[in-house]
Amino acid sequence: MVPVQRTEKAVAVHAEGLRKRFGDTEALVGVDLTVSEGGVCGLLGPNGAGKTTTVRILTTLLRFDSGSATVAGADVRREPARVRSLMGLVGQSTAVDEVLSGRQNLTMFGRLYHLDRRTAQRRADELLDQFALDHAGDKPVREYSGGMRRRLDLAASLILAPPVLFLDEPTTGLDPRGRNEVWQSIRELVASGTAVLLTTQYLEEADQLADQISVIDRGRVIADGSPTELKSRLGGDHIDVVVRDAGQLAAAAEIVGRVATAEVERDPDRRLVSAPVSAPASVPAGESNGAPAREPMAALTDVVRALADAHIAAEDIALRRPTLDEVFLHLTGADRREAGEVAA
Repeated sequence: MVPVQRTEKAVAVHAEGLRKRFGDTEALVGVDLTVSEGGVCGLLGPNGAGKTTTVRILTTLLRFDSGSATVAGADVRREPARVRSLMGLVGQSTAVDEVLSGRQNLTMFGRLYHLDRRTAQRRADELLDQFALDHAGDKPVREYSGGMRRRLDLAASLILAPPVLFLDEPTTGLDPRGRNEVWQSIRELVASGTAVLLTTQYLEEADQLADQISVIDRGRVIADGSPTELKSRLGGDHIDVVVRDAGQLAAAAEIVGRVATAEVERDPDRRLVSAPVSAPASVPAGESNGAPAREPMAALTDVVRALADAHIAAEDIALRRPTLDEVFLHLTGADRREAGEVAA
């Protein structure tokens, strides 16, 4: 894997060579991971790839067999109590009490962190305001929406204002509005300097929030980079054409194929033709498998003109970059299909 060049930032989370075995199963096979201060690292992978195991190790909930890890400068193996004082964790399940009010929940968490009653109450008020929950602070949590509950979960994890926050699939089960509410809260935390390690099954979520992504599969990190860098490794710009008449799909594919740098894909059900028109970043100019790489907008213009000349009506024509979903499937799907497995 080619190292990614980035502007140097202080390191908030660092893991090197993490290994963990459960009986005969090797869950982690030398995981390397770095999260910068004030950044969001999205940890992606199929079910069973090792995401939650990695988070549990870094948050001191699980011992690792070998390797090293630090959180905010504290050694995970030798200083677990200090690590816990420097981080917050939001798990997959809501940790708040539905009978208590939002304010009572936060005050309770403050007391559990050994704050005196007055300080815990003041911190509860500050967090309710920070997460736009002050209007509902005295309502029982059972009356909160899903998004409000998760924001209260986030608030509870920040009682001590830790520099590092671990989010393990924080928006699972939320509707789009609730998810957007949580996203906004995460963005505000990062803007204030909090470092975030985020595991998620929603590729759009990682694309929206993460400035760095690590893809983990079968217990090892198989790719690392910004969302843009990972998309560029898969391929350059693509042209998508949706024809009005499915009978003209083959003719449209032939036209798109003239400017494509790799195989043209057809989706008859969607009446879609798609192909890359510039090479991946890892492929030098002129060495792609199809037509010579060229300026994408010029290729798009040629396709539009050729379709018009051939009297092929297009319902939609678009120039796009590969999606993070496509990157994920490319990185984790092929090997599993060969092995007869289904990637989650």
